[in-house]
Amino acid sequence: QVQLDESGGGLVQAGASLRLSCAASGGTFSHYAMNWFRQAPGKEREFVAAISGSGSSIHYADSVKGRFTISRDNAKNLLYLQMNNLKPEDTAVYYCAARTSYWGEVDFWGQGTQVTVSS
Repeated sequence: QVQLDESGGGLVQAGASLRLSCAASGGTFSHYAMNWFRQAPGKEREFVAAISGSGSSIHYADSVKGRFTISRDNAKNLLYLQMNNLKPEDTAVYYCAARTSYWGEVDFWGQGTQVTVSS
């Protein structure tokens, strides 16, 4: 059982930056592809970014490409999401997620961290 604990959310103004972190425990971190998802009020949860276990493969949603950067530190069991040039439409609860296969079902979810971007 992998446990995921996100941190780093907050309230910022448009154009600001935030870095989210996700600490993993209870499993072999490098065995999992890791993802960030987000869910805005009244909307479905959506994919934001993915990174393979080794970090060699990375994908982004078109809405964040060029502004967000996903990375991981397998030695520290940490996943990151650097978010730059934030926009009000980035306001959402951000979740980290672990998948056994890169585009397979999500095996484990974190509890989420709130990001609010004011205009």
